[in-house]
Amino acid sequence: MSAITPPDTPFHAKLQDFIEYPDGGVLSKAIVKDSACQYTLFCLAKGTDIEEHTSTRNATITAIEGTGTLTLDGKLILLKPDTFVFMPANTPHALTASENLAFLLVLSV
Repeated sequence: MSAITPPDTPFHAKLQDFIEYPDGGVLSKAIVKDSACQYTLFCLAKGTDIEEHTSTRNATITAIEGTGTLTLDGKLILLKPDTFVFMPANTPHALTASENLAFLLVLSV
């Protein structure tokens, strides 16, 4: 299924229909993007690490399938389906996929 939907077009879908795991690393797909937010599906292959970094924008993660560990401001959070995490801007975070992991990342302005 293709992504980016124009922000002025009503839209609905099953996020599972967008999930596609790479052989290794990360595959990201922007689902919707406008001047206020960006909604991106991330698919991480088992064993993938995203090193600690920060973002200048507030963000949320909603896990869809698989498991992983998010390190958020030094605290470990288990990511599994239906886990929701809010990350204030400039908060250090890192991620490890224990198995194939898919989540929706929403970045605000």
